[in-house]
Amino acid sequence: MVVQLSFFVLIIVIIWLVYVSLSLRKLRANYITLTQGGSKKNLDDVLSTLVSDIAMTKKDIAYLMARCDKIEKDEKYHIQKIGLLRFNPFKDTGGDQSFILALVDAFDTGVVITALYSRSGTRWYSKRVARGKGTELELSEEERKA
Repeated sequence: MVVQLSFFVLIIVIIWLVYVSLSLRKLRANYITLTQGGSKKNLDDVLSTLVSDIAMTKKDIAYLMARCDKIEKDEKYHIQKIGLLRFNPFKDTGGDQSFILALVDAFDTGVVITALYSRSGTRWYSKRVARGKGTELELSEEERKA
């Protein structure tokens, strides 16, 4: 009975030693991975380098988030909607050779460019638009469609 108990304890000790050896080998591999490089470093140097790198990365992320917020705020003022409408303003000319081009931002503020084609030539007009309405001049029906 004593022999069986000793054998059982010996098996448990061997299993524990194998577990500790494997854990130590894994820990050593991680240590070598951390400290590999041009010069021999101790673990304190490696960890302080990692902490400073993490702090710098956090600053970079904060800067990038601020830039993204600014871009998202500013993008509403860039051209968001483009409308092109071809039409025939005069019955005596053939085809839809006249057109209206509307360039507005997210708030429907921008410009409407109109090109009217006639037999005598092409006339170009532009109108400022604020919140979907002409600022100086009223928008025509075609210009509102564009």
